[in-house]
Amino acid sequence: MSTVAQKSLYELHAEHREWLNKLAFYSDEIKYMTTRLQEVTVKNTGHDVLAQAEHFQNQFIIQRNHIDNLNHEIKEQEKLIESNINHNPVATDRRKADDHVEERDAMMQFEKIFNELRREYLAWLGKVM
Repeated sequence: MSTVAQKSLYELHAEHREWLNKLAFYSDEIKYMTTRLQEVTVKNTGHDVLAQAEHFQNQFIIQRNHIDNLNHEIKEQEKLIESNINHNPVATDRRKADDHVEERDAMMQFEKIFNELRREYLAWLGKVM
């Protein structure tokens, strides 16, 4: 029988805040990349450029959806922490809860995919600019 690792409520909350900040940054980065993509497609109307631009636009939509899903999951975890504290406000600085391994893995996977997409996008921009 495996046991789930535990972390303090404070550690979990701090990690959630870090993830939400990162997701806000990635969301802003998608907005910036989308704006640049539109600028490129106005200046380059060739079929190959437009096809690749559509690919990136679709990927940005997918990543925005992942950001929304991750934000939702993290906020749900925050509600659980808040409920835990409200239910029993004694010694919250020492209380532990199950680690959120699945959320951490999802966040790491998202960052890996996003960084690969960014590298691919920047390489493509370098070719068409």
